[in-house]
Order: sequence, then C-alpha cells, then structure tokens
Amino acid sequence: MKRSMMGLLVALMLMGGTGTAMAADATAAVDVVSAYVWRGITFNDGLVAQPSLDVSKNGFGINVWGNLDIDDYDDSLDSGEFSEIDLTLSYGLDLDAADVSVGFIEYVFPNGGEGTREVFLSVYKNLFAGLTVGIDGYYDFDEVDDYYIDLFAGYAFELENGVALGVGALAGYAGEDMSAGEDGGLHEYTFTADAGYAVTEALSLSAFVAYTDSFDEDVLPDQDVNFYGGASIAYTF
Repeated sequence: MKRSMMGLLVALMLMGGTGTAMAADATAAVDVVSAYVWRGITFNDGLVAQPSLDVSKNGFGINVWGNLDIDDYDDSLDSGEFSEIDLTLSYGLDLDAADVSVGFIEYVFPNGGEGTREVFLSVYKNLFAGLTVGIDGYYDFDEVDDYYIDLFAGYAFELENGVALGVGALAGYAGEDMSAGEDGGLHEYTFTADAGYAVTEALSLSAFVAYTDSFDEDVLPDQDVNFYGGASIAYTF
C-alpha cells in the first residue's frame, strides 16, 4: 500500500531531494514485485505490478498508487486486474528537530471488499549523514476503527559511480482489530536491502530484497511469503 521507507530513502538520494518550493515536483514510477506483502501480510504470493504517481509542492503531496495482480494467488484473485487503488493526501514540515508529515489515505478495492480510510502521522529524524530513524502512526477511522504503528531505522549512501545503496529494519505494532490475528501487539518485522542508479537527473532504476516474519502468531499468523523482492523505474518531471 506504499513503497518501503528504505526504497523512498534511496529514491530521494538518487533524485537529489524533493524539489523546490516554487515548482511542483511529480514522479511517476512502476514497481514489479515478486509478491504483494503489506504490514507482513501476504496479499498475493505471485508477481504484481505497482504503478504510482506522486505530486508535491510547498509541502503538500498527492499520491495515487495501485496494485495490478499479474498472478492470481491460487485462483483467489483476478489476474491482469487492479485489486487495490490508494489515494494519499499529505502535508510535510521540515522542522529543526525532525521531519513531520500528516495525511489521509483512501483505500479502494475495485473487485470487491469494503474500502476504508486512515489518517497518519510520520516523524523522521536524520541522525547523521545517511542514518534515518522514524515512527509512523496510522488510525483507521472507518471499517477497522483501530491503529497501527511502525518503527523504522535505515542507512543509505551513494557511491562515486552514482549507485545508491541502503539497508533498513522495521517493526510493526497493531491494535487488536488492526492485527491479522486474534490479539493486538507486536505484529511483524521486516529487513530490507535496496540498490538504485540514477540514469539521468530525472530517470532512476532501483531494486530491493526483503525478509519479513511475525513476532507472534497470535497477532500475525504464519504467512505464505517471507522473502520477496522487486525492481522499479521512476521518472521525475
């Protein structure tokens, strides 16, 4: 439902930031991923394509993201169709203490299933060059009426040949109604490694691998996918 923070750190490094305050910055991207995994939950254990469009200006941002199922997950999904489309509205502030953003996410499931809505607050701090820590808090005020929190730490750096590398770790905590199991609590942990290359000032390529698993099977039952990965192409204009 959104790209990993590690992937965003690498992408921002390749693109040289988020643009100027005077001009709107737009980025179109397509990720091709070996599985669709979100908050440790397997939504498709096979190939998916996830296009997105980000537009930002003066701290305000709009993101449109979709999941196109290429595989059908044992005939439980319609291959070749979008199973999910998300719309995110956000506003970010660069404060001395940390970078803060607030926003709203609308989740739409075109092939059935109740859509829902979340609000979120994200706080990130660059401790020193390349090392970032942060916390995201989400509250679903529609269908679920519960919260999810994740803690993140990542390190990204750029080589002289224009390649950016990064590693990251994330831990999630879900309320009882937000969890995939019977109980609330520590939900999942995820480790990622990313690499990216800036082909031009506007065009970049990247790839990632990830491992995710459950802290507690009463909170997140055993899932079909632990290892997954993918590749992305992004263009800023």
